[in-house]
Amino acid sequence: MTAADTTQAIVRSTDLRRWFGTGEATVKALDGVTIGFAPGEFTAIVGPSGSGKSTLMHCLAGLDRPTSGEVIIDGQQLTGLKDAALTKLRRERLGFIFQSFNLLPVLSARENIELPLRLGRSDPDQAWIDELLQATGLTNRASHRPAELSGGQQQRVAIARALVTRPAVVFADEPTGNLDSHSSQEILDLLRHSVDTYGQTLVMVTHDPRAAARADRLVALADGKVVHDGPAPDDVDAMLDLMKEIGR
Repeated sequence: MTAADTTQAIVRSTDLRRWFGTGEATVKALDGVTIGFAPGEFTAIVGPSGSGKSTLMHCLAGLDRPTSGEVIIDGQQLTGLKDAALTKLRRERLGFIFQSFNLLPVLSARENIELPLRLGRSDPDQAWIDELLQATGLTNRASHRPAELSGGQQQRVAIARALVTRPAVVFADEPTGNLDSHSSQEILDLLRHSVDTYGQTLVMVTHDPRAAARADRLVALADGKVVHDGPAPDDVDAMLDLMKEIGR
């Protein structure tokens, strides 16, 4: 989706800037990013350390407030939203998957999945939760707490939790970063499944060419600017070559 098409996006930014510091010490983490993400699209965001990829995700998701510019999610402009309204939007319309899983250790897998609904005082749809447990291969582990699950299983719980509210968009920050290659492949299969089966919009920050190759679209940042935006190669070697070419 090009800058000209962002009006069709489920999440979009216009001239987004996030600067840190002042004067000569100013760091322009984001320097005028206009971008949009279409419904049902799986996008991988890549770039070298300090390129602004995580800052972009945090601003798009309302986890950080930009210095200037506009972010709109599912028709809701984030600029000017008070903290309570922003928290409500994140809980109800966004899903999050982090490298460190972020599960509550005292809750079972099922209870962790239900948590966003219970925080929003909504009655969990048990049939939907059962479907998510089955899709993530956790039906027989639903009563287990995180300490009783492998890293891959914990990340699968996190994916189910991200999907449980049927969000407008799911943001994934290095979702395979703490996993071995087998578990990483399982997680990437699940993320691909969420897009292909549920029509989920997914925005993933990653440094892993294998993960990026599972996406529909590749966006690369450098020095706070978008330097590449196009279809993601589905071949890992081709992805590696492209990431080298654009200065990964």
